[in-house]
Amino acid sequence: MKKLLVVFVILALLSSCGGYVGGELTGVEGRRSLAEPQPLGMAFIPMGTYNMGQSDQDINWAFYSTSKTVSVDAFWMDDTEITNNEYRQFVHWVKDSILRKAVGEMNEDYMITEDENGNEINPPILNWDLEIDMYDEEIREVVNEYYYNQDDQLYGRKEFDTRKLMYEYYWIDLKQAAVKKNRYNYETRRYDGNITNNMGEVVEIDSRSSFVIRDIVNVYPDTLAWIADFSYSFNEPYTTMYFWHPSYDNYPVVGVTWKQASAFAIWRTNYLNAYLKGVGEPFVHDYRLPLESEWEYAARGGIDLQMYPWGGYYTRNNEGCFLANFKPLRGNYVDDGGLNTIPVGSYQPNDYGLYDMSGNVAEWTSNAFDESAYSFTHDMNPDYKYNAKPNDPPVRKRKVIRGGSWKDIGYYLQNGTRTFEYQDTSKTYIGFRCVRSYLGGS
Repeated sequence: MKKLLVVFVILALLSSCGGYVGGELTGVEGRRSLAEPQPLGMAFIPMGTYNMGQSDQDINWAFYSTSKTVSVDAFWMDDTEITNNEYRQFVHWVKDSILRKAVGEMNEDYMITEDENGNEINPPILNWDLEIDMYDEEIREVVNEYYYNQDDQLYGRKEFDTRKLMYEYYWIDLKQAAVKKNRYNYETRRYDGNITNNMGEVVEIDSRSSFVIRDIVNVYPDTLAWIADFSYSFNEPYTTMYFWHPSYDNYPVVGVTWKQASAFAIWRTNYLNAYLKGVGEPFVHDYRLPLESEWEYAARGGIDLQMYPWGGYYTRNNEGCFLANFKPLRGNYVDDGGLNTIPVGSYQPNDYGLYDMSGNVAEWTSNAFDESAYSFTHDMNPDYKYNAKPNDPPVRKRKVIRGGSWKDIGYYLQNGTRTFEYQDTSKTYIGFRCVRSYLGGS
């Protein structure tokens, strides 16, 4: 009898250790409460409500920026535009991964083919811990294929062929996955719908992978845009120096298309999450381009119904100094302190701690441009996207840009002014910054 009592006591203790105390609902135990630390170089934007659209001036009979009250979730936002040096980290990573993959196809030591339990990894992943042995003649021969050959070299300089800086990436099209006809049918135990892939082809849904959209993009900025954007203007020094010279490291990156900016955000997400996974932290962070509504809300800095991020109705302060880098007066470019772009953070931030939300360079947002978008988007986190296909007409490739630039007049600096550029074009006056949704509400 005593032995039976001891057994019951042990069972009771074991069941309590398992988290099922007394048969009550206690939730899954062992889950840590993680307070999200402030990301490096980002400012916190609290959730809120504001009046989206023009607060005062507008183009006559232009009804695509009418006022609308909207609410947005809290998020993190880069406090400056992405700089040349930050974007260069992306370019260098792509370059290194291409070379490492090419070497790994010849020598498996540069690839990780098994996990810590001895299970095969297919496809194998790059081994970043092993330095490439450039003294090895076979390896050097493989690497040299990615550099300009002697006919293309200038004065014997060995340079990487930027045409080969191709980044393969993918994302999950959750909007197509959410369409009711595209969801898994538990009665038939299959998917019944069809979706359109990134090439414009209609394909049958056979698994969750059908919603994975894959793409590839060259990541090197269009440095020739400095010449192409301006006829009869001497900008050759910017073409040859702006992106790579250390003097421009802290200047905003330009010549980047919407697709390149989107790919950068995906790479930045994977880059951080790979590190967090390595140190045993949950990897759930997701960088992206800001929604148009998020961008305007952040630009206002908590001051509603004001024309500019600094909260006033004028482009000068009390001392008569300009408050942003743009095209003032009748084209006196240098009167605000810069002929074209200037280092990020040169002017005072708005009340959310964000620099250059007006001027310097305009900024890509994640949204497609439609003149009537304000009339049909939701008033909670308004969002209109269209995944343009290669054969779509140009009107479907328009993406919203915000903030105005060094070449724009004051109207384009206003918080509520919206305009567009085509997703596959690169300009010397358009850059971008990233956002990250705040985890946990306010």
